[in-house]
Amino acid sequence: MRPLGYTRATDVASAVALLAADPGARALAGGTNLVDLMKLGVERPARLVDIARLPLDRTEETPRGGLRIGATVRNTDLAAHPLVRDRYPALAQALLAGASGQLRNMATTGGNLLQRTRCLYFQDITKPCNKRRPGSGCPARTGVHRDLAVLGTSEHCVATHPSDLAVALALLDAVVHLTGPDGDRTLPLTALHRLPGDTPERDTELAPAELITAVELPPPPAGARSAYRKVRDRASFAFATTSLAVLLALRDGRVETVRLAFGGLAPKPWRALTAEAALRGRPATAAEFAQAVDAELAPARPLPDNAFKVPLARRLAVRELTRLAREQEDR
Repeated sequence: MRPLGYTRATDVASAVALLAADPGARALAGGTNLVDLMKLGVERPARLVDIARLPLDRTEETPRGGLRIGATVRNTDLAAHPLVRDRYPALAQALLAGASGQLRNMATTGGNLLQRTRCLYFQDITKPCNKRRPGSGCPARTGVHRDLAVLGTSEHCVATHPSDLAVALALLDAVVHLTGPDGDRTLPLTALHRLPGDTPERDTELAPAELITAVELPPPPAGARSAYRKVRDRASFAFATTSLAVLLALRDGRVETVRLAFGGLAPKPWRALTAEAALRGRPATAAEFAQAVDAELAPARPLPDNAFKVPLARRLAVRELTRLAREQEDR
């Protein structure tokens, strides 16, 4: 048995201080990922700092008509919130697609964003893994990689980020509020997660002892419709083979506002900025959608067993854009 310290933080400042005082400490909220990694031996914290009872469990409308989501809001509560269901349907759909009801009842907003990859080699401590042990290699490149990334990879890592919630938040231009030893700061959600490059062990831009305290959403664009669609190997709880969050608004048959974010394709939520730029002002047709998505996916570097993800993502994006366009034209 390894000794393990446990402390329940009384406020955000004390949580940060406890984490800063012990480099081996880890924050514990719902525990749906951290505890699993501890059981596997991937995480071996010296101390758990329990932040589950901090006053970060509210979802509130902002003065500008957006939404501020506390870091310890449970996924079930967020998916059921009336303002989420009404104004941000893609977010509610992503949460409901993300896990079983039991896990949603425990999982928190902040913890969901910080969950680690489910790559088999990362989770098996008997195998090399650059993310777990830098410099040891990436056996996934020549091994089991069917579910791994095709965009944003490096020779050091091809793992995917598993969060459905993060993909929806990337679509919605979410901003993450952070508190650490150096004070408060904010980051766009799209800048929170890192591509592996030469440092695959660093999943995010969080500084040591820094906590997510909230996620803030701006008001949704006027007249836009949004959706989240997830392709997985089975309809029950499973991680995405490919997923898509999409938002679209038309004016006179042309694309006025469009946003796309993919999951299951990259080491972070993949905001499709190339496709978005190509579509603005263009006719809302399947041919235009396909051309823009092809430009987005052109840099993909799939491995032999996950090359199917590129045409799958293309078909998913074209189908959902076409569907949302048709719904707006039929109104």
